[in-house]
Amino acid sequence: MSGELKRGLEGVLVTESKLSFIDGDAGQLVYCGYDIEDLARDASYEEVLYLLWHGELPTREELDAFSDELAAHRGLDDGVLDVTRELAEQDESPMAALRTLVSAMSAYDENADFEDVTDREVNLEKAKRITAKMPSVLAAYARFRRGDDYVEPDESLNHAANFLYMLNGEEPNEVLAETFDMALVLHADHGLNASTFSAMVTSSTLSDLYSAVTSAIGTLSGSLHGGANANVMRMLKDVDDSDMDPTEWVKDALDRGERVAGFGHRVYNVKDPRAKILGAKSEALGEAAGDMKWYEMSVAIEEYIGEEKGLAPNVDFYSASTYYQMGIPIDLYTPIFAVSRAGGWIAHVLEQYEDNRLIRPRARYTGEKDLEFPSVDER
Repeated sequence: MSGELKRGLEGVLVTESKLSFIDGDAGQLVYCGYDIEDLARDASYEEVLYLLWHGELPTREELDAFSDELAAHRGLDDGVLDVTRELAEQDESPMAALRTLVSAMSAYDENADFEDVTDREVNLEKAKRITAKMPSVLAAYARFRRGDDYVEPDESLNHAANFLYMLNGEEPNEVLAETFDMALVLHADHGLNASTFSAMVTSSTLSDLYSAVTSAIGTLSGSLHGGANANVMRMLKDVDDSDMDPTEWVKDALDRGERVAGFGHRVYNVKDPRAKILGAKSEALGEAAGDMKWYEMSVAIEEYIGEEKGLAPNVDFYSASTYYQMGIPIDLYTPIFAVSRAGGWIAHVLEQYEDNRLIRPRARYTGEKDLEFPSVDER
């Protein structure tokens, strides 16, 4: 097959989208026309979900109704809770557990097998259920794993605050709730990243929304995609345990041929705008706690890698220390990424269904041809 080979589909345009725009040279991220800095500062995660799913910001009345509908779907069916408890007892990894649980949710959705998988209104109802329940199953899994009881959702709390409440058993303070809400906004969408593309490929076969989201979770679990944020925090803890200067530790790691997590991006050629916002939040959390260690360590590593390698941090680099200072277990970082990105996955699937064409690329064959088939006794 002739034509230029594009490994990893780098630079290949496969669709058109109105959802998010990235300028890798300017360090700009836009959702449906709105800069990420403005959304992170002024919008709630619920507003961003509405924006991605409907293409416009909600009015106050629309936002209140939408938020209430999401909150009403947070509760978990007994069967899903039983599976959650079993996975926790078997010490399944959090991302694998989340993948299994989202798939299991479809058994309790009366619209899961709706004949027309592209029906927008039915899919919006599925979307609300999936997005509302993903934080609930993750919180339940984390609590069962440490031997605690399930905490029922609180419909009076917003999406972000309710997750922290269900995770820890107590209502978060305003700073933690606002910080987590902002983190969800920052991770909600990011163009045709690997997991979003995975969801689109699945939905292009006219598979259902649960299958598409489950597929995306599996893709996000890889260390080259969502798993990087947990690796950043493990690195920072290793630096701290070593009692070495952060730059010396990184220099030694690079000399050993190791990769420093949280740097470089396939799209951004400058600092990820989300990293700038989360870096400021990490600094603020450190100041509030009277412990600037994690932030200062991160800044030292960022400056060294920038000078020596010409690389800038991506969103994973500062989300790590932000989540850690919020008391969130390290192996929940990537599942939390999924909890947020589910909104973007669903938005892209809805867009795919609107003008669907089966995604079916080709590969250039490089194997043998015209071989003579030998009998089994001649081999």
